[in-house]
Amino acid sequence: MLKPLRWPRFWLGLWWAGIVLVITVCLIPPPPLDLPPNSDKIEHFLAYFLLAAAAVQIYRSRAALLWAGVGLVGLGVGIEFAQGALTARRMADPADALANSIGVIAGMAVVFTPLRDLLLRLRG
Repeated sequence: MLKPLRWPRFWLGLWWAGIVLVITVCLIPPPPLDLPPNSDKIEHFLAYFLLAAAAVQIYRSRAALLWAGVGLVGLGVGIEFAQGALTARRMADPADALANSIGVIAGMAVVFTPLRDLLLRLRG
């Protein structure tokens, strides 16, 4: 299921830590920033792009990548529901869920590029 990386458990743990970080950042009160309207969509896209591209680096089988992609899309949608239901200072935004999903698709597309084995090249 995992690629033959030098430290597969480390990379897998780092990926899961990234997921926990995204969940935490999305559910804590937002910092008071003066950003242009809808600029957070870029942040959503980048976060999920990085998580999906990291999954491509870690997982070898198509089934594992499919589950990782579906799980990340589900996570993005679930977090939006949680923001609307569980937090007072955040609100659910379907456009955020869409940006998350597009980020996952773009990140999974790394599998079709030479970058898909970047971590394997670090193996030496």
